[in-house]
Amino acid sequence: MILVCGEALIDLFVETGRPAPGRGGLPALAVAGGSPFNLAIGLRRLGADSAFLAGLSSDAFGRMLADRLAAEGVDLTVAKESARPTPLAIVSTGTDGHPAYSFHAAACAHADLGVADLPAALPERVRAIAMGSFSLVAEPVGTAYAALAAREARRRVISLDPNLRLGLIPDLHRWHARFGELAAHADIVKLSDEDLRAAYGAEADEGEIARGWLAAGVALVVVTAGSDGARAYQAGGTLAVPGREVAVIDTVGAGDTFHAALLARLDRDGRLSRDALLSLEPGLLRDILSEAVAAASLTCTRLGADLPTRDDLLSALA
Repeated sequence: MILVCGEALIDLFVETGRPAPGRGGLPALAVAGGSPFNLAIGLRRLGADSAFLAGLSSDAFGRMLADRLAAEGVDLTVAKESARPTPLAIVSTGTDGHPAYSFHAAACAHADLGVADLPAALPERVRAIAMGSFSLVAEPVGTAYAALAAREARRRVISLDPNLRLGLIPDLHRWHARFGELAAHADIVKLSDEDLRAAYGAEADEGEIARGWLAAGVALVVVTAGSDGARAYQAGGTLAVPGREVAVIDTVGAGDTFHAALLARLDRDGRLSRDALLSLEPGLLRDILSEAVAAASLTCTRLGADLPTRDDLLSALA
């Protein structure tokens, strides 16, 4: 089982180019979302067991999120029901299919989880913990996740995906401090090239940053690059896999799909352990990354974060 830590929210897709006739409003579609939420579902769809550790609101949107997770088979035993509201992400999509976000997340349910809410012990079947997105710097939940990472480091694989949204990070210095704290306990860091530029600037040296994480103890760094595929960094060297050409509807959830496919494949191959990651040979890693790129490309052909099943992925690979 993979324990996923981070927010669940509502993506409110707004059709900015089509006003509602006669009412002065805009059509909108409320969709269950959030990067860690998508990851938990993506893992299940790809055949891996997952659980969700986060605050979920008792409001109508929160019940919708919990029902969706349960329907997908995600274990909610350690999730916390919160009286706070569900966070909202307003999403508008440009002509290139790329989403633009504005967030309403202050004092919401995702942050309503403290150290005292952590399970006293994790079941042995929890082989990995995946953490990500803006909950890492919200409080008190960010401190709780950091405490969990410190407690479980080197006992279970810890995988980080910053999914950095600068509009939700008022203090980037604080984000760097927290992410550095978490990376010291991590075995996998998966991020997009956009995350890297947002965090470290447009002129950042990707290789130098990745090698810094490796030197700090991370076993595998993976940088996704959209249509250009992905790049991986290990202590023994680097490799790259190409993207796949598809008709893009939007890219919402593509990074979450990649992360899910990466972890699900490692789990399926019996390589979701620190020792296995450190000894992962380049040929196998290339195959794993290519599979994750294929999974992410499928999500890009769908509206919103509609992540593929294992059968969908096998069909695409065939």
